[in-house]
Amino acid sequence: MDTKVVLVTGASSGIGESAARHLKDAGFTVYAAARRLDRMAGLREAGVHTIALDVTDDASAKAAVAQILAEQGRIDVLVNNAGYGSYGALEDVPLSEAQAQLDVNVIGLARMAQLVLPQLRAQRSGTIINISSMGGNFTTPLGAWYHASKYAVEAISDALRMELAPLGIEVVVVQPGSIRTEWGAIAAANVRETSGNGPYRVQAEAVANTLGGSSSPGARMTSSPDVVARAITKAATARRPRARYRIGFGAKPLVFAHRILPARVFDRLIQRGMGIGG
Repeated sequence: MDTKVVLVTGASSGIGESAARHLKDAGFTVYAAARRLDRMAGLREAGVHTIALDVTDDASAKAAVAQILAEQGRIDVLVNNAGYGSYGALEDVPLSEAQAQLDVNVIGLARMAQLVLPQLRAQRSGTIINISSMGGNFTTPLGAWYHASKYAVEAISDALRMELAPLGIEVVVVQPGSIRTEWGAIAAANVRETSGNGPYRVQAEAVANTLGGSSSPGARMTSSPDVVARAITKAATARRPRARYRIGFGAKPLVFAHRILPARVFDRLIQRGMGIGG
């Protein structure tokens, strides 16, 4: 069989970049996709194909998939990693921003799945790996729209897994915990801009400090993106992958705590963890 081909979205940094490198090392032909090609120069030097892709744009998404099929004749794995964290009090977040969050994290993910599925069905094989979050199981203050998007990813993935099982196609969810990437710094800036000067400013500053701290190189209580990349690679290479891979700092214990603790007790745990107090 020809070398398997994988498309990784949101591959310009963090988990996506690390996943592209790990998958390349595992023997895949890797296409790393992101809006900015210039940020993937290192991946090109490592032998990874890089393509421009905006998952919220139909034409861009169709062109990316068409290019891969024209060059390789197949797609075996889709890693739906593109996403960002929109933070701010629900009262403060413009609905246009809420729409943008869902367009990237949910609709963009579904768009890419729709585009690769005809090829996967024709092959009667393949794997779709959706990058969710431990935040697809519970919520944190000022993160309503981000968590809503990840809850949606969980639901879509569960439905898709059942739909595609008879066709020989696997659907996997990866649920990272706290990971050391630029995601936290971007989310921190977002919450300060949205809620940093109004009635939620005390909460916003606490949440921003917690989120931003996860991006610093020496951050404690975080995991390297490589931890998630290894789980993605394991799922991509498994004959029968698990439905979910919960990986990285905090993911397993916090999801377990959410499952067993009364809601208000868990609320206080999360508030204190975010520096807000109970």
